[in-house]
Amino acid sequence: MALNKKTRKVPNGARTTQGKPDISLDQAIVFATAAKKAEGLRDRTLKDYEKHYGYFMKWIREKHPEIVNVSDLTPAIFRDHVSYMKYDQQRYEGHKHINSENQRVGLTDTTVNIRLRTLKAIFNQLERDDLIDENPITKVKLLRQDIDLTNCLDDDEVKAILAQPDQKDYVGYRDYVGMVVMLDAGLRINELLELRIPYLDFQTRFIVLPADKSKNRKQRMVPISAYSAKLLLQLIEENRQFFTTDRIFMSSFGEPLGANNYTKRLKYYGEKAGISGKKMTAHVYRHTWARGMILNGADPFTLQKMGGWSDIRTMRRYIQMDTRDVRKSHDDNSPLDRFIKKRK
Repeated sequence: MALNKKTRKVPNGARTTQGKPDISLDQAIVFATAAKKAEGLRDRTLKDYEKHYGYFMKWIREKHPEIVNVSDLTPAIFRDHVSYMKYDQQRYEGHKHINSENQRVGLTDTTVNIRLRTLKAIFNQLERDDLIDENPITKVKLLRQDIDLTNCLDDDEVKAILAQPDQKDYVGYRDYVGMVVMLDAGLRINELLELRIPYLDFQTRFIVLPADKSKNRKQRMVPISAYSAKLLLQLIEENRQFFTTDRIFMSSFGEPLGANNYTKRLKYYGEKAGISGKKMTAHVYRHTWARGMILNGADPFTLQKMGGWSDIRTMRRYIQMDTRDVRKSHDDNSPLDRFIKKRK
């Protein structure tokens, strides 16, 4: 006689399956940004998530209106999106202030990878939170990019740029101080523009960036030269004559100075100096600082600490040297001279 097996009785109305909900594309960004916000991501990063995801959603609605839920996405869809961005998307399409008609078609590899990294972060978050069964973007790789050896300014270019601002004018002097500090301390543009008087220790000549102002959320002490300290003191004294804020870099009306506004100033001075073929951004100034520090003998680990890179592999991309640097370094340091007799 067979024994009756005990079976668990399910209460009336209880769930009998534990399947994951089918999340819509609109819900995906809401869930992902809510989780990222709880993790402490900055508002600026969250806005970038929403902006880049918005570009993706606009393309989905135009090219694949049948796709509504995350489960409908496949690696092929994302690769199609990458191809569209690289070869077919009009640059600055829909921009408020820039006419896209005169712009070239196709985004740069850097821009495509930035947007793709954002999409990966969003769907990776959904996967970590166990909201999706399968991550549709896992197998989609970033575009391979050649290392750009022209993203630094040489000495003559730096001298030409620094000669452009009119230091008798408040805006010109402010811009000059900002460029000198970036070249001296390697600050990121937001770190520079958000500087306040309490962050500066003029006795030790250090900028002490609070954790909430540093990209990697760690307090950072950045040394500056006596010349930079002098310029900053003079700018602070001039600010005090007209404004009560402890901000250092601001508009001529005392308003916070935005990164886009200051980048336009850098481009203006680059064009005025007659420099072409190179980007004129604060990031290039940071590259120039890092490369100059290495060429002048700074060790990589000290540079990593000053620059605030959490991973030394990231820092390595900032110190790529061109063929002239490689040639000079070889000629000055080749061990062969020790092994052979020099001819008279």
